[in-house]
Amino acid sequence: MADTKREIERKYESDDSGLPDLTGVAGVAAVLDQGVADLDATYYDTADERLAASSITLRRRTGGSDAGWHLKFPVESGVRDEIHAPLSDHVPSTLGALVRSRVRDDELAPVVRLRSTRDVRHLVDVDGHLLAEVSVDAVRAERLTGGGGKAEWTEIEVELADGGDPAFLDKVDKRLRKAGVRPADFPSKLARALAETGGKGRSRKEDRAEPVTAGDHVLAYVRTQRDEIVDLDPAVRRDLEDSVHRMRVATRRMRATFRSYRKVLDRAVTDPVGVELKWLAGELGASRDHEVLAERISDAVEGLPPGLVTGPVRNRLRTWSKAKGGDTRRQIIDVLNGPRYLALLTSLDALLADPPLRAAAAGKPSKVLAEAVDGAYDTLAGLVEQALGTPPGRDRDVALHEARKKAKRARYAAETAAPALGKPASKLVSSLKDLQKLLGEHQDSVMCRQALRELAEQAHAAGENAFTYGVLHAREERRAAEVEEELPGVWKGMRGGTGL
Repeated sequence: MADTKREIERKYESDDSGLPDLTGVAGVAAVLDQGVADLDATYYDTADERLAASSITLRRRTGGSDAGWHLKFPVESGVRDEIHAPLSDHVPSTLGALVRSRVRDDELAPVVRLRSTRDVRHLVDVDGHLLAEVSVDAVRAERLTGGGGKAEWTEIEVELADGGDPAFLDKVDKRLRKAGVRPADFPSKLARALAETGGKGRSRKEDRAEPVTAGDHVLAYVRTQRDEIVDLDPAVRRDLEDSVHRMRVATRRMRATFRSYRKVLDRAVTDPVGVELKWLAGELGASRDHEVLAERISDAVEGLPPGLVTGPVRNRLRTWSKAKGGDTRRQIIDVLNGPRYLALLTSLDALLADPPLRAAAAGKPSKVLAEAVDGAYDTLAGLVEQALGTPPGRDRDVALHEARKKAKRARYAAETAAPALGKPASKLVSSLKDLQKLLGEHQDSVMCRQALRELAEQAHAAGENAFTYGVLHAREERRAAEVEEELPGVWKGMRGGTGL
């Protein structure tokens, strides 16, 4: 079994003088010597160091208090999620799955061995509670592939105690700097080891040139979405909040870009990839849609006066939510483990490595990108006008849903163009986002009413009072009507075109 902790730490260069006196740090009542530990860690990666390029580390370590396998994902500067698994001879399957979107079918093999002598101190407050662990690490690095280079250095590591206030690290930092200690040049031991023993040791983003042509801008946007899908894969597997939704959005952004910029990218190549992106979005969508509905209905129930909640409404809602959520959760993991998903990731890599550019790709962004955004906007305008001219009811619901989808496409087209076209495109993105949100609220109401009818039927079949579901259904009808009344005013302010 694997467990996770949030690691918040800072690293500093060290010389022969060792650790400065930290008793003067505000809040520190004592500095307790915890002794010296010998650590032996072997880091695993692909032959082309794909994990290191994404600032991910996978290691097998012995010695110290947390021997075992450690997988670390970057969260932000100085913050990583560290996932532990018990010591074993081979990479645990639980950790292997979390890096599968990057590793694919390649082999994970030892690339670097780090042996460290760690001198540990605990910084504690007046009550003896741990504030941070400070260590002086004498590191010996050995490259296990290629030329087998070696390196040695000493560093100071300050790790915040679990649940501690990150501001405390600023106090330690101030004291260390005052003593002449400077921050380390590398974010991790592995990064330094790779750089000093002959590894690549660089970020996947370092070699990317600034976009110049229209094609450059479109490919930059597509690449960002590809990276988002790959980066979110482990978060989806870990069931982190909003991860499924964000991955789904990335697939939609990319697919919409293929369609909006068909004069830039050859549809003979992008259409088959778009089909697979649509498939993945659909597989992810069942879970996301259900999450939204369950949360919306639950919030609505909590907002009702007690007298309007009749029967075991909350229990039924929990049962309904758990049953559907469990099924979709298993389905998503099966999808991410399946060959079709890996084939999609490979096709995205191939598309970006050898992009199917058309003649317009070499054109000026101010012309090519603006034309694509105008086209997406014109399509949206026609659908909004059609929806507004349709009488309230099912046909209008369908028309508004179609308009919502085209609002997303127009927004994503404008997002692609914004770096090149500047403020007018960014302003359009904001307006389209507001319109999309309004249309999304309407569609959520439509879907919520369908779910409420399902819940009411289940309750009735079980001999329960279905009154509350009817009350909520009526409220959702009213909310949809309010959106429909609000829409003409919002759209009136956008009728002037894109302004590009």
